[in-house]
Amino acid sequence: MVKCIAIDMDGTLLNNNHVVSKENADAIKLAQKNGVEVVIATGRSYLEAKDVLGEAGIHTPIICVNGAEVRNLQGEIVSTNPLNDSQASEVASILDKHEIYFEIYSHEGTYSNDYDKAIATIVDIFMSVNQNNDYEQVLKAAKERMEDGKVKLVDSFESIMTDSEITKYKILAFSLEVERLEAARADLHKLETIAVSSSGKDNLEITSKDAQKGIALTTFTKERGISMEAAMAIGDNYNDVSMFEKVGRAVAMGNAPDGVKAKAHLVTETNINSGVAKAILEALA
Repeated sequence: MVKCIAIDMDGTLLNNNHVVSKENADAIKLAQKNGVEVVIATGRSYLEAKDVLGEAGIHTPIICVNGAEVRNLQGEIVSTNPLNDSQASEVASILDKHEIYFEIYSHEGTYSNDYDKAIATIVDIFMSVNQNNDYEQVLKAAKERMEDGKVKLVDSFESIMTDSEITKYKILAFSLEVERLEAARADLHKLETIAVSSSGKDNLEITSKDAQKGIALTTFTKERGISMEAAMAIGDNYNDVSMFEKVGRAVAMGNAPDGVKAKAHLVTETNINSGVAKAILEALA
């Protein structure tokens, strides 16, 4: 019997329009009604996760920024596993060497040092997920991300890196050049105290080694007296694998890369066909 369900957001719970389908929302509410503990486990910051979930009427604890921050049902921070200033600076130095654009996720929100690249990055992500997306609508959404304060524009990251008052959760790097990303990944793997994963073929997600979804979920279930064998995780990318390796029921999305599917026990429908709902209903049956 599944007693806890951890669900990724982008490419999993969200469809290609980046909203939660009614089928997925209804399935989550049914699971909760049946006494199942549901937790969202996302690479997004809390600010970029809560509104999308709220619009769908979904109210759960959230494992944010790949486990670097965990929020309870009331949105209060209950634990953090940030990068220290030295780690963040080392990561930034490597990414700068390979000329890769990146953003810094902190307790105060997300920082960017290049408005045009921040816009272009979001447009590239949305359009690569679904070529049928309306470009003008995607561009508008990307600009709103900057203008509504979810992303703060700074002239330089130097002051962020050296400010110990700013808790740095994750560095998210983007490049459409695979060779450049792989070269950076190889250098980053030499830093033994960080974790490197990805939520898409065009990015790298860098956190503290202790900030991984699987570690955060293990703590979450333990605090509730639930075994990981009784937990299910649903995801679509490599930052979900740390959960797949620990839970009793790992479910990959139909749109997941083959390497991620190989780490799962089951494969469900795609995110555009409400695969999360299908996986939950099968687990509840």
